[in-house]
Amino acid sequence: MTSTDRAATARTTYLSLWRTVPRELGFLALTLPVAVIGFSTVITLFFAGIGTIPVFLVGFAVLVGALYVSRFFGELELIRLGWAGRPAITRPLWTEAVRGGGFWKWLGSVLGGAHYWLYLLHTMVVNFAVSLATWIVTVIWVSVTFSAVTFWFWQLALPDRGGEWYVTSRLFEGLPEGVGRDVLEAAVVFVIGVVMLAALPFVTRGLVLLHDVIARVTLGAFPSEALRARVGNLEASRGAAISAEGHSLRRLERDIHDGPQQRLVRLQMDLAAADRQLDTDPVRARQLIAEAMAQSKDALEELRALSRGFAPPILLDRGLIAALESAAVRSDVPVRVTSGLPEGFDLPQEIERNAYFVASEALANAAKHAAASAVEVSVAVRRVLETDDTWLDVSVTDDGRGGAAEVAGHGLAGLDERLRGLGGTLELDSPVGGPTVLTAHLPLASSYPASTVTPPTLGV
Repeated sequence: MTSTDRAATARTTYLSLWRTVPRELGFLALTLPVAVIGFSTVITLFFAGIGTIPVFLVGFAVLVGALYVSRFFGELELIRLGWAGRPAITRPLWTEAVRGGGFWKWLGSVLGGAHYWLYLLHTMVVNFAVSLATWIVTVIWVSVTFSAVTFWFWQLALPDRGGEWYVTSRLFEGLPEGVGRDVLEAAVVFVIGVVMLAALPFVTRGLVLLHDVIARVTLGAFPSEALRARVGNLEASRGAAISAEGHSLRRLERDIHDGPQQRLVRLQMDLAAADRQLDTDPVRARQLIAEAMAQSKDALEELRALSRGFAPPILLDRGLIAALESAAVRSDVPVRVTSGLPEGFDLPQEIERNAYFVASEALANAAKHAAASAVEVSVAVRRVLETDDTWLDVSVTDDGRGGAAEVAGHGLAGLDERLRGLGGTLELDSPVGGPTVLTAHLPLASSYPASTVTPPTLGV
């Protein structure tokens, strides 16, 4: 990187700091009032609860109230930090969310919850002390900066009002009074004000960062909670995958039994009957053979329809887009396929197979149930910068009558289970009258370079 590029980057970074200054000043200006209200309320409830513990239920009720008020002010701090432009902080998993334990279990979960006591400590001690310090720094810095930048006006333009800065009065103590000294003093104070004004974005960002760090330590979720949540998600995904696989196998078994198997049995019977009548009644035998040929053709068509659930050879050979274009050609409804995949971007086979299955099922539904006259399939890769995750988004939009909904045990519910088994999600937007937009989000590895992905355009 050249010196010119570095200078341009520095200017861009500095200007981006200035863009958040109004929000950060608003956050800092409200910090002390909010902290004082929280401190006075919680400390009153806390010590009232401690003092009335001998009364048991009254004392514990007041103490629980103090913990819940602390939780409220902690949540308020997290919301204010988000409003100030800070990245979201993962909320704790509150222990009383466990249902079915009754009153005593709820009371024990609240009084024994580490997060409640951390929120109490934050509201009653930490945030009050830090907010007092940052509010004082903010008020002094802003007032001194404004005073210094405007000093020339009320010192020179309004000389009768008098006034001088202590520092400059000492600096120019030996100089005689007069316009020359006033101009020199105003210039020095103005320079000081400009320097402080230029440093204002760094001051506000540093003070807000201090609040952010403290909030992440005292108000955020524990790392072990994130691990437990991830394990829970993996178990749910595994259960969904097993359920989706079982549902697919049962449906495939039912479809084969009700369709091709019955036709093949009929085909066998027709051929046997034709064989018996070949010598005695050739005309009838030829008729039975013709019916058997029709049965074989229908069975072949049904087997082709069932094969949509499996990976076609073109998917393995030429990739997802080519397979979707092939499915579009076979569709009874005109289909347009648009790709937002970067050139040369390779998808994992499992992701490609499931993306193809979801899209082909959506195309079949649009043709059979939606009365659609046109369908668009769009494929794109999306990067989430906040979590460094990469997703494949497959969207199928039709102009049919709409009103589609997930029904347990039916197609859309099966698709949802299939995607959840991969850690993905399914979104359905189908108002009555259409259009219907079905979007599948499938997770990819988070290691793809940001420069190789483009944001998707979903829908029409």
